[in-house]
Amino acid sequence: MNIEEDLKTLSHHEHFARFIQLINALREECIADMHEADIDKLQQLSGRIITYDQILQMTDWQGLQKKFSSVL
Repeated sequence: MNIEEDLKTLSHHEHFARFIQLINALREECIADMHEADIDKLQQLSGRIITYDQILQMTDWQGLQKKFSSVL
């Protein structure tokens, strides 16, 4: 199996959707932290946000939200 197939398999599980929801919440937390951050901290937060964004895109977060809207 490759990563795409693994993610497709995982996308059928509510537990996985809740985990990805946590990733999204961590991303939002980083964005909120940017308002009070100095330059060095901004760079760190930006890197984390980019990483979270990549995970959310790879896992089709929007699709998971729709699929599991009744439990998320």
